[in-house]
Amino acid sequence: MELVVAGISHRTAPLELREKAALDECARHALLADLAADPRVHEAIALSTCNRTELYAAVRSREEGARALSAAHARHTRVGAHELTRVRYVLAGTEAVEHLLRVAASLDSMVLGESEIQGQVRAALAHGDQAGTVGRELRDLFRRALVTGKRVRRVTGIGRGAVSASRAAVELAADAMSGLHDRRALLIGAGRAAEASGHALVKHGVRQPVVLNRSQPNAQCLARALGGRAATLGALDRELAAADLVVCSTGSPLPLVTAAAVERALAGRSDRPLVLIDLAVPRDVEPAVRDITGAVVFDVDDLDAAVREHHDERLREAARAEQIVRDEVDRHLRRRELPAIASCAA
Repeated sequence: MELVVAGISHRTAPLELREKAALDECARHALLADLAADPRVHEAIALSTCNRTELYAAVRSREEGARALSAAHARHTRVGAHELTRVRYVLAGTEAVEHLLRVAASLDSMVLGESEIQGQVRAALAHGDQAGTVGRELRDLFRRALVTGKRVRRVTGIGRGAVSASRAAVELAADAMSGLHDRRALLIGAGRAAEASGHALVKHGVRQPVVLNRSQPNAQCLARALGGRAATLGALDRELAAADLVVCSTGSPLPLVTAAAVERALAGRSDRPLVLIDLAVPRDVEPAVRDITGAVVFDVDDLDAAVREHHDERLREAARAEQIVRDEVDRHLRRRELPAIASCAA
């Protein structure tokens, strides 16, 4: 059995393609079911974040396996097969092992040292388990990746001073608005990114943020934690008009904040701009909003400048982290060889 990963990331594809290739919950479930029925693929896990969509598999043939993964990726997302060919990467064997361990250690993240990737890798393994597409090969590999990520954060200072994508985006907004004290903030979405953004906003002086979400219990829970209030998506127009800052982080396949909605929100406002931070992939804010006077939009590709302050320190720690990854790759490969050695001895 051979390990293969086929995917795209912020290093190979622009946001426009990454959002087309992203997997929501339904698409991930359908893709894994598709791969489970493919005789070329024996095990499969899908990892989809704001900055990457990767399919990991245990296969007999790396060429046939890679073709199966890429074809399934194109079938279950909006990315075309020809587009995917231009930006995808395929890694096999030791390179695939090292890649996942570097991903879990946040060495391949847009924000070096960010902590959210550990939860995303863990969730990908859990989804694969639920779909019945995980066997010994991938379970051992993903567990090794999680151990590696924890060890890197425990032993090195790679997370010291590092910021999550959510916090980096809030810092961008604070700069754009000359501070966030007493600004009116609207959170669209109530997941982990919204929670991290909300706490960062409160630390920057935002009071009583409004949380909009399809699930009212989730919106109410987050609103209570932030000292704010919850509202339904039906109140979007009214809340946009009242907001100074909007943070979007839903899993919607289509934009929730349209250009028309933003134009209505800005109508009648004097010189008060509307800053929108879009952490979602696919994007929650329609791209045409960038062309509206009075609207300032930041998306996941605008975060680099916000994390430069601690960049040099994280790079120094990254060298130590890379050595930990190499050690863990060696451990994983030796563990995989043990059954074969025992069989030969018998």
